[in-house]
Amino acid sequence: MSSAISTPAVTADEPPDTGAADDRHRLSALGGLAALSLDAMASVAYGPESIVLVLAAAGSYGLGFTLPVTVAIAVLLAVLVASYRQVIAAFPDGGGSYAVAKAHLGRRTALTAAASLVIDYILNVAVSVTAGVAALTSAIPSLYDDRVWLCLGVLALVTAVNLRGIAESARWFMAPTAVFVLSILAIIVVGLFRDAPASTEAAAGHASVLAENATAVGALLLLKAFAAGCSALTGVEAVANAVPSYRAPRVKRAQHTEVMLGVLLGVMLIGLAVLIGRFHLQPVDGVTVLAQLADASLGHGVGFFVVQFATVVLLGLAANTSFGGLPVLMDLLARDNHLPHVFALRADRQVYRYGVLFLAAVSAVLLVGSGGDVNSLVPLFSIGVFVGFTICQVGMVRHWYLHRPAGWGRKAALNGFGAVLTGVATLVVTGTKFTEGAWGIVVALPLLVLLFEAIHRSYGRIGERLELGRVPGAVTRQRSLVIVPVTAITRLTRDGLSAALSLGDEVFAVTVVHDPADAEALRRDWELWQPGVPLLEVPEDRRRLGLPIADFVNRLGEEHAYDRLTVLIPEVEPAHWYQRALQNRRGAVIDRALRRHTDAVVCRLRMRM
Repeated sequence: MSSAISTPAVTADEPPDTGAADDRHRLSALGGLAALSLDAMASVAYGPESIVLVLAAAGSYGLGFTLPVTVAIAVLLAVLVASYRQVIAAFPDGGGSYAVAKAHLGRRTALTAAASLVIDYILNVAVSVTAGVAALTSAIPSLYDDRVWLCLGVLALVTAVNLRGIAESARWFMAPTAVFVLSILAIIVVGLFRDAPASTEAAAGHASVLAENATAVGALLLLKAFAAGCSALTGVEAVANAVPSYRAPRVKRAQHTEVMLGVLLGVMLIGLAVLIGRFHLQPVDGVTVLAQLADASLGHGVGFFVVQFATVVLLGLAANTSFGGLPVLMDLLARDNHLPHVFALRADRQVYRYGVLFLAAVSAVLLVGSGGDVNSLVPLFSIGVFVGFTICQVGMVRHWYLHRPAGWGRKAALNGFGAVLTGVATLVVTGTKFTEGAWGIVVALPLLVLLFEAIHRSYGRIGERLELGRVPGAVTRQRSLVIVPVTAITRLTRDGLSAALSLGDEVFAVTVVHDPADAEALRRDWELWQPGVPLLEVPEDRRRLGLPIADFVNRLGEEHAYDRLTVLIPEVEPAHWYQRALQNRRGAVIDRALRRHTDAVVCRLRMRM
């Protein structure tokens, strides 16, 4: 168990290099774009559509505001990218809004930011996987009834890739990301040279959802469209959360990734918005706006199907953003004693294995609970991340005010403007989607914060008992007794008694007597062997094993003749995992009974076969 490790002091200095060997399993700038930007990139598939669906309530006149709303979102994107570049430099150990809030806004606010990010990362996995499978089942309707199993299969694939290491997953996802980005850019470039749609076959026969006879657009509708379109900004913070996953120099590589992500996402969003107005597209049932744009720009041929396939693949793999960011955030929370310390452990290839498995398990529960239906999850999406955005912006304003570097006023104004925008978006999204499931997020956030604090208090109590941070008393010799459970005389018994003699002042061998004949045989063999350790018999009529030994240990403890009682359980460690089925599990039975019913120290001595 490690003691609490505080977040490093706010500094723009580069953290020390951890060695070239570890760098092999870390991210390059392009690798980070592939591994950590899939969420943001994939949002191009539903961000513009979210805007259009809201503005469609005002008819064709409302759709004319698609470009202005998208430009406003792009301005917010630029503000966020500029802000998170500074977050990356100031907090090179990752953590994003959690690290900023912890340093400048207090522990409770930091935990709120962390809780919002945890919820958003989990929902991102569920939404991305279900959206990808929904696109697939739209193309192949016969798979619709198997959508839950398809979701779980995609989740298992992404989890397996991430367990091999984040750099490995980046290599796997570079090609799909490149195909998708190039496809979207092709739609934009080709579409800008067309005066009319090349094809409208994709939308033919589908009913329009455009409102009739609407000629006015209110401020509330524009705010709703802005908030809905801001779902395209989810994932922007992932790079700042996962800075430790980059190769040295980490800060510069992460900043380059953030800028590349912002430029690509901004170009794609504005370009698609221009084409929506140019081709006068209307939202229709059963066909996505992106599919209509691909049809209008590239025609209903090979290009159209390449875009659709790339969208399906990228939506299915966009969950990788969460697998790159959440385990690093959980590592920081664990080091601050707000999560179990197991989440701070890294396996080979620099993988936070327990964080990856936790994310996969919770996401699987959501997928099964939603029945693989993306519409039941989308109302919950993006709320958590905008809470984190707002907290991070406010924290950075305080950061500039406290440190006051050159140009701090301009930087603070930028972050303050971003805080206002993201704060408004948070309120609008929560208010408009409250009855659609957003109330669950409102309830879950404080509950998660309370859980973090409860874990922190538990570690505090454990630290008090262990006297962490204090010089303990003098070392004293204690009178100890070691008890070794035996059932027969074997090499395992010999090794167990030998180890016990080196551990304690006295050693007893104990056997539970179920059959007097067997006990007599063991007693006779023991006298012939003469190991120099007395054999004590514990009678038992009900053929139990663990509880009789526990009762025997407790009786010895009541005598207070020894300062410490230790039970050493010798057992066989099989050479292969499949041989575990051949074991009798006696050691586990005794171990469980002793831990539940005694205060004895339990040691399990495993002899490898």
